[in-house]
Amino acid sequence: MARARILAPLALLLALPAAAASPAAGQTATRDPDSGLFSWKKEDRGFSLELIQLYPDFVAALYSSRGLPPAVVDSMKDYCVFGTVAQNQSGGLLSYRVADWRYVTPDGQAHRLKTKPEWVAEWKKLGADFGWSILPADVSFDAGDWAQGFTTVRLPPGARFDLVYSWSHHGKHYTGKLENLACAPAQPPAAH
Repeated sequence: MARARILAPLALLLALPAAAASPAAGQTATRDPDSGLFSWKKEDRGFSLELIQLYPDFVAALYSSRGLPPAVVDSMKDYCVFGTVAQNQSGGLLSYRVADWRYVTPDGQAHRLKTKPEWVAEWKKLGADFGWSILPADVSFDAGDWAQGFTTVRLPPGARFDLVYSWSHHGKHYTGKLENLACAPAQPPAAH
């Protein structure tokens, strides 16, 4: 069993109220009326995956608050970051590998996601032995168990994409898609 838990800020984001439904089958979209941030969730054949937008300044502040070198904080600036929750609802052992997942940009190109081991190796070179924040890269977990962490997509604020992901359980391999996701805008909306 493998678990990764993000600190309280991510847990607060998980409590976003429902506000919208996506036309994609089985996919829901939720918008927080206060922050303006969206989250998307899909439950499919025993696997639940949710991505939650995070403002770039929030991510930078979170990493800075850990006392990490500025180079580590700067390493995230070319990525949009999502809080991510993966849950096993299959009734048995379930596994996934982030290295198998791809984000697909509107031009149809598929791109690999940067995995936790890749981030940890990069940050180690920058002087930080740190890795708690990124979604576990290769997980097998029991029924009802879950994993949390950040998913990073190398796109600018506001960019749109689909996420094609996969998982395995009961000896079968499955593929799912979260459609029409968007990176958070660069800044929160101005207060009125």
